[in-house]
This record gives sequence, C-alpha cells and structure tokens, in this order.
Amino acid sequence: MMMRRPLLVLALVATLCSVSAEDAAPAADKVVDGFSEKDREKMAEGTEKHEFQAEVSRLMDIIINSLYTDKQVFLRELVSNAADALEKARFHSVQDESFLGDSKDLEIKIEYDLDAKTISLTDTGVGMSKADLINNLGTVAKSGTTNFLEAMAEGADTNLIGQFGVGFYSAFLVADKVTVTSKCNEDPVQHVWESTADASFTVVPDPRGNTLGRGSRVTLHLKEDAHDYLSEDKLKEASKKYSQFIQFPIYVKVKKEVDVEAEEDDDDDDKEDEEEKDDVETKDDEEKEQEKDAKKKPMK
Repeated sequence: MMMRRPLLVLALVATLCSVSAEDAAPAADKVVDGFSEKDREKMAEGTEKHEFQAEVSRLMDIIINSLYTDKQVFLRELVSNAADALEKARFHSVQDESFLGDSKDLEIKIEYDLDAKTISLTDTGVGMSKADLINNLGTVAKSGTTNFLEAMAEGADTNLIGQFGVGFYSAFLVADKVTVTSKCNEDPVQHVWESTADASFTVVPDPRGNTLGRGSRVTLHLKEDAHDYLSEDKLKEASKKYSQFIQFPIYVKVKKEVDVEAEEDDDDDDKEDEEEKDDVETKDDEEKEQEKDAKKKPMK
C-alpha cells in the first residue's frame, strides 16, 4: 500500500525541506506570519503609533485607488528593494569580513500561506533599525515621493513607481495590511513595522526576539481580489521574470508530493507475527498438558 504525503520544498535554484512555525505551533494558538496570538498581545502592549508624512499618505491614496495599473508590479518592486539590501550587505562584507556573521547566504525567499492569505518575501540584506523603519517607510518624505506625485498629476503611469525610489508602497496595490519585520547589525533588537494604509503605522520590538539574524521580511495580507497570487505557478513565473537582472538567488517555496511506504503495512506484519507466536505458545502448552496426563496413567 502506498500513501502520498505533501512535502514542502524550496524550488527554482535549490530544493530544501522545511517545517514552518505554523506546523510546530499548537492548534489552539493560531500562527500567522510567524506570530502567535500571544505574540500579538505582547505587541499591542508596547506598540508605538506614528502618522505618515502628508505626501506619503497622498502617494498611498493614489496607489490604493489605482484601478488600471498592473498589480503584479508589487513583486517587481519588492524583489528590487531586497536585491538593493543584499547588494549593500555584500558591500559591507567586503570592507568588514565579520559583517555577514552567521547569515552568509545572500538570498531572497518568497512563500505564501493559503490559509492566512499572505505572501512573504524575506531577504538577508542589511536590514533596518527602528529609526530606519520609521524614517524610510513613513515619516520622512523622499524627493522621489514629490517627483512621483508631480508625474502622476501630469498623467504618468503608476507602474513607473519604482523609478522614483518609492516602490515599497506598491505593496498596497494587492494588500490591505503590510507587515515588515527587520533586523540590522547596528540595532540589537528586531522590530516589526505594520500599516493598514489608514494614514498611520506602528513600530514595536519583536516579542519573538531575533528570528532573522539579519535582513527583512515583508508580508502582504492580500486583498480579496488579489488571492490569485496565492499560486505556486504564478509566483514562480513572476519571480523568474523579475530575477533576470538580479544577481542573487530567488527561492520560491512550493509543495511537492513524494511516495512513501505506508506504516500500516509494518503494523499489520507485526500483528501477524504476534498472532503466529501466540498460536505456537498455545500449542506448546497443550502438548505439555498431554504429556503430563500420559505420565499419570498407570502402566498395564
């Protein structure tokens, strides 16, 4: 008898087995993006709320309400940002051999959670400190933000967002909530940035501690009309398309099935052996009793 069991592997460049935090967690404590319900409770207690800079809010409004853009641009921009972070990490490692530490592989990993309706992209780049998360993703307007808004006013296409250095916000084309977990060498604490595009965002120390080592993890909680991106084939196709000019490996987690021998067969064999053994022991006992009876009978 043969049984099929699903096996998670990382494909495209390598094949690796993995067990997610969700699999390891108790069923009663739901885990989404690596955070349990208890983690979320701790985060709510120590969170800091910040307002987006006015121009950033305007930019996000344009993106969210954009109806005629190619939504797949979000993956291109996130992969591009991750590659930039990896390039910075490689540059620092040339100047300081100890910079990479235990996270020596410079890579990008993409995965999705069908149940949670999320897509996550993780890199082992330079990462961001608490101040970086606040400044780079919210409160400090970049020159590119203003330039992008001016270009949009003149009728430019939203798909050109990456040219203005603000491609991160394209994530809101497909997500109604974005979570960024990041750890850099300069900050001993790993932090979590989160926003639901409501003109504000939060930053809080990660209650799980340092899970990344170094780098960033961007998780998109997808809108209902973007659930078609929860597809291995679509993610692999898009990743291959946008990796043509990326110098670092991109891994996409996919499911594969492997054939394994059913354990029930071994159990059945063991039961049969035990039954045969019991039969033999029963017969031996009967023979012994017959021998005793024969000895007790008087000789004629």
